Amino acid sequence: MKGYNSETIRNIALVGHGGTGKTTFLEAALLATGVISRLGKVEDGNTVSDFDKMEIEKGYSIGLSVVPVEYNGCKINFLDTPGVFDFVGEVDSAMRAAGSAAIFVDASSGIQVGTEKAWASCNQFGIPRMFVINKTDKDNVNLDQVVEDLKAKFGISVVTLDDKDAVTEAIAETDEELMEKFFSGEEFTEEEYKAGLSKGIASGDIAPVITCSSVKGEGVKEVLDAIIKYIPRPAIHKPYAAKNEAGEDIEVQPSDNGAPSVFVFKTIADPFLGKISLAKVITGKLTPAMEIYNPRAEKSEKLGSMFFMRGKTQGECPSVSAGDIIAFAKLQFTQTGDTLCDKNSIVMFPAVEMPQPTLFTAIEPAKKGEDDKLTSGLRKLNEEDPSFSVIRNVETHQELLGTQGDIQAGIIMAKLKERYGAEVVTVPQKVAYRETIKGTSDVQGKHKKQTGGSGQYGDCHIRFSPSQEEFEFVDSTVGGCIPKQFIPAVEKGLRDCMEKGPLAGCKCQNIKADLYFGSYHAVDSDEMSFKVAASLAFKKGIVEAKPCLLEPVMHVEIIVPDDYTGDVMGDMNKRRGRILGMEPMAGGLQKLVAEAPQVELFSYANELRAMTQARGSFTQEFERYDEVPAMLATKIIEAHKAEEEE
Repeated sequence: MKGYNSETIRNIALVGHGGTGKTTFLEAALLATGVISRLGKVEDGNTVSDFDKMEIEKGYSIGLSVVPVEYNGCKINFLDTPGVFDFVGEVDSAMRAAGSAAIFVDASSGIQVGTEKAWASCNQFGIPRMFVINKTDKDNVNLDQVVEDLKAKFGISVVTLDDKDAVTEAIAETDEELMEKFFSGEEFTEEEYKAGLSKGIASGDIAPVITCSSVKGEGVKEVLDAIIKYIPRPAIHKPYAAKNEAGEDIEVQPSDNGAPSVFVFKTIADPFLGKISLAKVITGKLTPAMEIYNPRAEKSEKLGSMFFMRGKTQGECPSVSAGDIIAFAKLQFTQTGDTLCDKNSIVMFPAVEMPQPTLFTAIEPAKKGEDDKLTSGLRKLNEEDPSFSVIRNVETHQELLGTQGDIQAGIIMAKLKERYGAEVVTVPQKVAYRETIKGTSDVQGKHKKQTGGSGQYGDCHIRFSPSQEEFEFVDSTVGGCIPKQFIPAVEKGLRDCMEKGPLAGCKCQNIKADLYFGSYHAVDSDEMSFKVAASLAFKKGIVEAKPCLLEPVMHVEIIVPDDYTGDVMGDMNKRRGRILGMEPMAGGLQKLVAEAPQVELFSYANELRAMTQARGSFTQEFERYDEVPAMLATKIIEAHKAEEEE
């Protein structure tokens, strides 16, 4: 593939609801431009874009893939994205790299949830967009109605380019002078019309609509023509936000000239080539064997193998200019989200902000002794897909896989087994309950042991009471009843006991221990004796001070369309949650602020999706610990005792 400059490159992400034909359109585009000789089918597993083994098995896209198409002297870099909502991280990465989007719509289905999400994503990233109404060959298709629905949903900026009056009105909306001319009844000049249309599309104020049938090949070249004609070239992309070496905010204007700067937006774990880094060149030019600097890692990388990717195939790359998308093999220090630049002209672009995981699944190796294999596999997969997280809960000793939903979790576990031989099983997620006290107690802990030689002796009197601190230790002894050198041993013994409470073996918190009296033996007393004495006092004192069980409570923010507000609020009440407030948002959305026990939210990601037809989203973070209701606490304590007896 020959090199292209920023004037002849277009980058566009294919987004939209699953099943709208994004991958099939790419097949049709490759067929129309002579790259392939027959149209591949998703169901047959032979498309250029969906080349991963898992994608072939499942029949849908899992990761984004880059497919360049050469047409009429231009290179269009298509970034094919998954339509399954669990893989929104792939869409976000593509949007950062592409700078424009084609929202695919099924002609027979019309607007779907994925259509709305794609539009919102374009707004989020502030990029131009166009609609491609695909599958026009289906029966009972009413294209006029689909277009009218798009206009009603997204505004008059949605226009078909062969309806000149509608286009003129949309152009007028983008400029005050043109608006005045429009309302005065004056016609736009041809120059004003073209300039206004280009400006409106570039700013995102106008979204043109194109129709096609990818399966029949109808309208495919018209889509390619529209992309070249209307989608902004990289050279006129708005400046990129970045930081310089001093950490100051700067703007970087795309240009073929100047020092090179590159943004790495995706990592692929190729079974043959190893790690492949997909990157967009923002400024300058790159050639193989060039040395380039990674400011995050503070290391230089030597560009070895450098190539263009088209699905799983690699094309030769003698050089690459600003605006183009390139692949690097085996970069040593570079990760997704990194910037590569000239060491003497350091620039850092912001990393891709991945969505916060909302579903956590407890996993463990299917076979004992394979923890290292699991850890290694998860680390490698996380390089490829940073949208999932792995958290080790130190209190429950569980490995938690954080994802966007069941589908992503299933794919990750399947890849662990297939690629790295790390088979995992899911187990019920545990709650990190805590224990505390609501009352006070005054107890003695005395440890005395004679073994024939020197013995052991420790004696301490401690008052226990609630505290605002996690653990508060006070030494109130006087007169040397306990020698000063043994006081730290008493505190250490108490702190050790805080790790396991008497009710359900949970970590204790908010307890004050006041050591006010004790006794010692000149020969038999030592640090260990007083540690044991303190532990005896703790176990007795906590039980006498009205112990109770605490559960983690989460702060939850839920964003849903107005129509679902009542259902979501009612459901939250059933989860022992409470709504703290509501805040109207743009686009007919409501933000609900709530609190709910963590245990009630384990499967909330799936249930909210079902409740709102995938239109709802939420985030959660730890807020505080609250007392567990008595009936539930009894069940938890009984379950713990039964487990201890096994």
